[in-house]
Amino acid sequence: MNATTTRQRLVVIGNGMAGINTVEQILKLDPQRYEITVFGSEPYPNYNRIQLSYVLEKSKSIDEIILNSWEWYRENGIDLRTGTTVTRIDTDSRTVHTEDGTVVPYDKVIVATGSKPLMLPIPGADKEGIVGFRDIADCETMLHAAKLYRKAAVIGGGLLGLEAAKGLLKLGMDVTVVHLVEELMERQLDRTASLMLQAELESQGLKFATGRQTAEFLGGQRVTGLRFSDGTTLEAEFVVMAAGIRPNTEVGRASGLTVNRGIVVDDYMRSSAPDVYAVGECGEHRGVCYGLVAPLFEQGAVLAKHLCGVETKPYEGSVVSTQLKISGVDVFSAGEFMDAPDLNVVRMHDEWHRIYKKVLLRGGRIVGGVLVGDGKQAARLQQWIRTGTVMTEEIHAAIMGTAAAEAGNSAADLPDEEIVCGCNGVTKKHIVDAIRDNGLTTVDEIKACTGASRSCGGCRPVVEQILQFTLGDKYDSAAAKKEGICGCTKLTRDEVVAGIQEKGLLTSKEVMHVLGWDNPEGCSKCRPALNYYLGMIWPAEHQDEKDSRFVNERMHANIQKDGTFGVVPRMYGGVTTPEDLRLIADVAVKYNVKLVKVTGGQRLDLLGVSKEDLPKIWEDLGMPSGYAYAKALRTVKTCVGSQFCRFGTKDSMGMGILLEKKFERLDMPAKFKLAVNGCPRNCAESSTKDIGIVGNEGAWEIYVGGNGGIKSRLADLLCKVKTDEELVEIVAAFMQHYRETGKYLERTSDWIERVGLASVTAAVVEDTENRKALAARMETALSQVKEPWKEVLDNPVLRQRLYSEIQVPVGTK
Repeated sequence: MNATTTRQRLVVIGNGMAGINTVEQILKLDPQRYEITVFGSEPYPNYNRIQLSYVLEKSKSIDEIILNSWEWYRENGIDLRTGTTVTRIDTDSRTVHTEDGTVVPYDKVIVATGSKPLMLPIPGADKEGIVGFRDIADCETMLHAAKLYRKAAVIGGGLLGLEAAKGLLKLGMDVTVVHLVEELMERQLDRTASLMLQAELESQGLKFATGRQTAEFLGGQRVTGLRFSDGTTLEAEFVVMAAGIRPNTEVGRASGLTVNRGIVVDDYMRSSAPDVYAVGECGEHRGVCYGLVAPLFEQGAVLAKHLCGVETKPYEGSVVSTQLKISGVDVFSAGEFMDAPDLNVVRMHDEWHRIYKKVLLRGGRIVGGVLVGDGKQAARLQQWIRTGTVMTEEIHAAIMGTAAAEAGNSAADLPDEEIVCGCNGVTKKHIVDAIRDNGLTTVDEIKACTGASRSCGGCRPVVEQILQFTLGDKYDSAAAKKEGICGCTKLTRDEVVAGIQEKGLLTSKEVMHVLGWDNPEGCSKCRPALNYYLGMIWPAEHQDEKDSRFVNERMHANIQKDGTFGVVPRMYGGVTTPEDLRLIADVAVKYNVKLVKVTGGQRLDLLGVSKEDLPKIWEDLGMPSGYAYAKALRTVKTCVGSQFCRFGTKDSMGMGILLEKKFERLDMPAKFKLAVNGCPRNCAESSTKDIGIVGNEGAWEIYVGGNGGIKSRLADLLCKVKTDEELVEIVAAFMQHYRETGKYLERTSDWIERVGLASVTAAVVEDTENRKALAARMETALSQVKEPWKEVLDNPVLRQRLYSEIQVPVGTK
């Protein structure tokens, strides 16, 4: 008790990343020094605000971006008061006052109130349907709006605006980005990089209105559109204002602190009032207000040492970097980025591969850089910029990719306080201490222990360098890169598969128990993976664990954003009959299907089907499932081929139908697509499929590893065969080899990159005996597959369990 009463009282105003990171540093330096109270206006514990775009695009849940759980606050004795807004600090009585009348005394107080979205004073800006994008509440508003409206406008072509726009696009909205100037992200990118970024985003479906100034919001109570200064208009039912942020200085102003644009602080984050500090986006240091996360952590590290009486260098400002956090776009910028007379520029622009790299040198030292399309060297480039590294031939080769060069391990040159993981505020010293104190030997262990590389993963190469530097001769490169399949185990995919085979494990429960899972129940990441691996290894013995499958696979239909489902009957090779088309039309009318869509895979998608109608529709159709929802063969796209096309040299439709009927329903590591062309004109787009087959000069060319999705990749030529029998055998062997060696959810495009085309060619083409063995195991696996729709129709218990839950009262969803 005495220890508690002798502690100084530290009050933190703001429960965001800057304030809590400072608290974390304090707890590490002197955990008994302060009795800590934290006020936060939002009803959540500290979360990773820079990952809101992931929540918006639904690649992460809110729980997954929480940085410090409720338990963490309790375990560290922190009095957390969420949903409570501080109104002012009384610096005379040394008390903090909240809007609900609470008064808390302090010895030290940290203002970490962050920033607010800049809401432009445009006529009509107070209409319904116009929001900012700064916190979880904004995110939830946008998710809700996407269910109700279709046309959205995002004002602001900077980092935040583009992330918001891409998130809304992914939610199904028709999105236009409105930007005042002609170039996107003009504060981080030069014109070339900006135009490349815009072209990439346009190819993904975003629209742009650049060089436009919004003069007025249209509509009555709710926004219906925008009118620009040139008189043109844009229809919009929902508007996100993402034109920038402004420091949240309300507490500072109400408390009489010196405030310019932000709360003015010195090099130790001291405000104009004694024992009152400001850190993060609400502060203004040497005339600069930062809006990126890394400077906030750097400020917090200095402030924590200062508050704990630990000698520290002053904070002298930050070199900022930017990385766009939206899927399918690789853009990085740090330091200086525009050409200038006193700068030398190293530049590479590959229009074919859509890669642009630019490094700026002053006096031979690296002072800035831009990477578009290839961000593998982003973390190291940022490090070189921070340390003012002199350009060398090795660094040049590493950045420009002109050679498989190693630029050496520069981890030794990093100062201890250097922020390595900008997303989670992890310093080099934190990582080194974790390695030494806990005996860590892998990057994955460091991630679990410190959080470094946990978010975007961009710092992973630097983390590995630090591991290598710290371990010295004990460093094992192969072991260091070892990555468990999820947080429940440190075992890799290969170790799990080997364990299942060696120990004869047949269920996920057995695997978790025998192989020593840290979490005995598993998680949403490992349970589906284990179910797949078990089925792949023991096709006859393993009982499918349906509860481990994703919802689409459990329901055998694609769930849509409004809670209804899409039904896609199998249409082999994209070929149908008038009778089947008539039947599909009759069913669509009977069940009031909202939309019938011709898909890219040459079949029909019946959209807007209620859950309870699914079995009835399947029964009326009497067709097999198209598996449009599954980690399995989706489609075999074909051209007309020699049956009708005057250019066709091979029967592509016949071969496509044969392959689709043979390999349908079989579980694969990820979704799998085929295409068959009758000639090299490639009308069925074989070059972007997992397997693409092209008839040419009386033979079949087999291409593999193509992908036309987010991470596009042109397929590689595997081999050329003369006969249909050879073709089928090699296709079977390739698919089985992928099934046996691919990681769960790993597309063939990534798998080929990982294992190498040469090894696949050796296993599937050159080693005839192995090829036949693979094909034989494929036949065994195929003998176990079942038609899922028919299985449900024939099983009343399963039908009742999965499809009758719709009877619960309306409004409980």
